[in-house]
Amino acid sequence: MRKVILLGDSIRMGYQDYVKEMLQDEYEVVYIDWDNGRFAAYTLWQCNQLLRMHPDAELVHWNNGYWDMHQEAPMTEELCPVPEYQHFLKRIIKLCRDNHVKIIFATTTPVDEAGVAEDVTGTQSLIAYNNDSVRKYNAAALEVMEKENVPVNDLYALCAAKDDLYKCEDHLHLTEEGYRVCAAQIADCIRKEMEK
Repeated sequence: MRKVILLGDSIRMGYQDYVKEMLQDEYEVVYIDWDNGRFAAYTLWQCNQLLRMHPDAELVHWNNGYWDMHQEAPMTEELCPVPEYQHFLKRIIKLCRDNHVKIIFATTTPVDEAGVAEDVTGTQSLIAYNNDSVRKYNAAALEVMEKENVPVNDLYALCAAKDDLYKCEDHLHLTEEGYRVCAAQIADCIRKEMEK
């Protein structure tokens, strides 16, 4: 069965099982189910590990953003300022292309208010968020994807179309409905790209 890889932060962890279920009769969907991709440099490392373990993978669908834009005291700037973020996005693209793997990049989902939410993988980090930063980092990512001719799955627009943005109580992660809606769009994007 043809194989695809999912990479990304805790939002990816929320939709991964739904995507796998939706595509189970068409593709083998693989991911690291116990950890998220955090910031783009960490995702680059995870991408390398998964491509090594699955050299027959044909496509990577991935997102990054929340961790990169995260400001955690005592730091006074983003964990990965925009130029560093773009640098690592480009490295992920190059790694995939060097391994003859198709790519889909997904935008970061919107937030409805500024705040912090606990990381869901036990790091005890509190991820800071605000929508101005989300828009800024999405714009930076889209600039890279346009130059590199990488297809984009606009999860930001998908969630922004819903009044509550599909946000759960922590205002960062999604509701089950939100994850299912994202998974359906991701599955469709994967199908279209794999059929090319």
